Amino acid sequence: MTNIDLKTEFPLQTNLCHLNHAAVGPWPYRTMLAIKQFAEENCNQGSLSYKRWMGKELYLRKQLQTLLNAQSTQEIALLKNTSEALSIVAYGLDWQVGNNIVIPAEEFPSNRIVWQSLTDKYGVEVRLAHFSTNETPEESIVKLTDHNTKLISVSSVQYATGLVIDLQKLGLYCNKKNIFFCVDAIQSLCALPIDVQQISADFVMADGHKWMLAPEGLAVFYCKAQHLEKLKLYQYGWHMTQDSGNYTTQHWQVAESARRFECGSPNMLGIHALSASLSLFEEVGLEKVKQCILDNTEYLFAQLSKLPEIELLTETTKGRYAGIVNFRLREGNQDKLFNFLTKQRVICAQRGDGIRFSPHFYTRKEKLDQAIGYLKSYIK
Repeated sequence: MTNIDLKTEFPLQTNLCHLNHAAVGPWPYRTMLAIKQFAEENCNQGSLSYKRWMGKELYLRKQLQTLLNAQSTQEIALLKNTSEALSIVAYGLDWQVGNNIVIPAEEFPSNRIVWQSLTDKYGVEVRLAHFSTNETPEESIVKLTDHNTKLISVSSVQYATGLVIDLQKLGLYCNKKNIFFCVDAIQSLCALPIDVQQISADFVMADGHKWMLAPEGLAVFYCKAQHLEKLKLYQYGWHMTQDSGNYTTQHWQVAESARRFECGSPNMLGIHALSASLSLFEEVGLEKVKQCILDNTEYLFAQLSKLPEIELLTETTKGRYAGIVNFRLREGNQDKLFNFLTKQRVICAQRGDGIRFSPHFYTRKEKLDQAIGYLKSYIK
């Protein structure tokens, strides 16, 4: 790792165990400074430096292009959240009665509700793939497809179990069958490397407030260049026009780039913050980040496996886990355990009938030991 002082970047209180990056992650110190400096500049100078702020917006698009390995910044849009991006895809595509969509049954509501909403409106069938031990997750998804399947949408990492999906395998299948491939990457972006070209993705989206360690309110939306004009638009405004700086023209046209999905003013505060957070990952390196996260995950697997009272719910096969570790009491009340851990200032979540720990790359082993110690004390 570089000479970055992670204790300075993450000055979390000593009696706190933050194991909730799969929900809302803390901001690095540099991100707090970026927000503070931006706020002070606004307070003292107003919009004097707006042209420079626009430069930061362009720079963030470049950072996100690199992060995703998109072909160009023309494929990158800055939206409010993952749900907005999913809705742009769902209501932008041209649906026919009888079309179907395949998604995992375990999906977070954002990647389920938006597709189910198409049933009454367009007669689209949503098929839920239930994962089992008899076949791979990808096989469970693929077997539900047929000649009427228009889209497969999956989370790169399942939010409850932490199961990692083989995106490259699904992407190749979709490409072969002429099926749109949509990936909700919120549980993997800045936890695991992702290459939109390698996985043959058509659409990828993710909020910045989880593993990217940025504030809520800003998300990246990747749309493959050849699909930009295929998505019908339902939001209009000055920012999504090709010549967005020309306020007087009566003859406007939609932006040729993914900016066409951004109808109004950009979230400049969020842009400065997300850019600062991404700079940390650029300095550390995504491969190093991945390895540290996997090391922490495997450490939790090992420690939890020593407790006979605990059942691991997360798949422990290499390649099938990332930063999420879900477990439950074999006997006992999960609500009481969660409330106990919360009172001990272990920040975690209840998901999928269990307790979810989600450490990041900077999480020290002593913090994991601290959380495990509280768990042991509850069991005794």
